[in-house]
Amino acid sequence: MPWPLPVGWLFTGVASAGDDRSGGRATAVACTGPGPLGGMGELILVAEELGVGLGARYAGIDGPDPGPYMNVEKPAQAKVLAAGRPTPLWHVAKAPDDRAVFAGEALGMWLWAVVWPEQSGLLMYDELVLTDLRDAGAEVELVPCGALSPRLLEA
Repeated sequence: MPWPLPVGWLFTGVASAGDDRSGGRATAVACTGPGPLGGMGELILVAEELGVGLGARYAGIDGPDPGPYMNVEKPAQAKVLAAGRPTPLWHVAKAPDDRAVFAGEALGMWLWAVVWPEQSGLLMYDELVLTDLRDAGAEVELVPCGALSPRLLEA
């Protein structure tokens, strides 16, 4: 989750994918707030093991992984700090026009950032700091919460 959240943004839900035997294999966190160009924006961050496909579902692309849709020969278009490490994110091609999609690899997991509307993708050009909420401790009580994002239920 981005922490601190961008000004005016709220935590709006969490989802996961997995089963009882293997446990959680993917986690999605949703946040909503004012878009950089006005209006409301929504961000879903997904961290998942290779081949799960939860991020691809939110991104609206075929296949479980973003690799075929990323041009890693060019410099990354965005960068986040994930688990204290700079993590490059590349634009994911062939996503629907209503969203901006970025993806990269962090600690052996796919990291996806899916932003609605597409213009709110400018948010990703700010270097967001991502925090694992399991490590947040007492700070988790400071997270501003909003209504559950309906987009989390769409995947």
